Amino acid sequence: MTISRRFLMLAALVLPLAVQPATAQAQGQLTVYCSVLIDWCQLMTNEFESTTGVKVTMTQKGSGETFAQIRAEATNPRADIWWGGTGDPHLQAAEAELTQEYRSPTLPKLHPWAQRQATQSGYRSVGIYAGALGFAYNTQILARKNLPEPRCWSDLLKPQYRDEVQMSNPASSGTAYTAVATLVQLFGEDGAFDYLKQLHRNINQYTRSGPAPARNAARGETTIGIMFLHDAVAEAIEGFPVKVAAPCEGTGYEIGSMSIIKGARNLENAKKWYEFALSPAGQNLGARAKSYQVPSNIDSVTPAQAPKLADIKLIDYDFAKYGSSNERKRLIGRWEKDVGSLPK
Repeated sequence: MTISRRFLMLAALVLPLAVQPATAQAQGQLTVYCSVLIDWCQLMTNEFESTTGVKVTMTQKGSGETFAQIRAEATNPRADIWWGGTGDPHLQAAEAELTQEYRSPTLPKLHPWAQRQATQSGYRSVGIYAGALGFAYNTQILARKNLPEPRCWSDLLKPQYRDEVQMSNPASSGTAYTAVATLVQLFGEDGAFDYLKQLHRNINQYTRSGPAPARNAARGETTIGIMFLHDAVAEAIEGFPVKVAAPCEGTGYEIGSMSIIKGARNLENAKKWYEFALSPAGQNLGARAKSYQVPSNIDSVTPAQAPKLADIKLIDYDFAKYGSSNERKRLIGRWEKDVGSLPK
């Protein structure tokens, strides 16, 4: 037998063996874009891998940044599922057909607000948790500077809070976009932007991520932070001198959401994650990761530390309108032009 013929016979035997493991590996993979706090992202990843045997590649970014990335990758999707983050950009992704329809058999077990997210998105998204918008303040700094405790949106405009307030940037943060949309619904658009321009004088930094103002207020890097209340509750439980307030005029809220990305290469594994994330076992991981949102499955355990939505003056947040791509683009554009560009 010639060397070339022997090589061809050997290659014929080896090639199927080389191809088979790659195929098996592809069936056991999942790429997740995660838009909650990194500890929760990591715990969820570890528990899912342990439960299913699926190998997860996870990337954590804010919801605004993730939406932009998914849109940029539309012709060649790199991720299979987007888990967490404010619901507005998930609705915008659904509108742009960047995500795909999936009707979970778990839907009847979800709270009405979570089911509404599914129907409004054409079943391209679903609610996984809820949380109210508000602010947190560092009690030690307030006492040292003899400043009053803020209770209302109007309080944040007081001159004594000059350079004492922090919020995230609505271009990168779903939290901040929710804040802008909330103020528009409370005060009208022109009134909201007048408010934001006045607030700008008291802002010391626009952070990239939504939870950052809570962390910074807890650690004394700012006196007051605007964010979702559950982010500050987590800091208080850790022992930091921070308290929260839900604005007296009323406030908006988020429906943290999940969406399967259109063109997902690991669709069946994405559906497995979807169902795990909607199950009580998956949702109860939030409290273990020190995230205190209200979970969407009625059989999940709501953490005792979670802000009680029934005790907060919530506005009738128009998710359909403010979850549209055109409205988000328009409001963020106006914020960048009328507020973000202002000198300090």
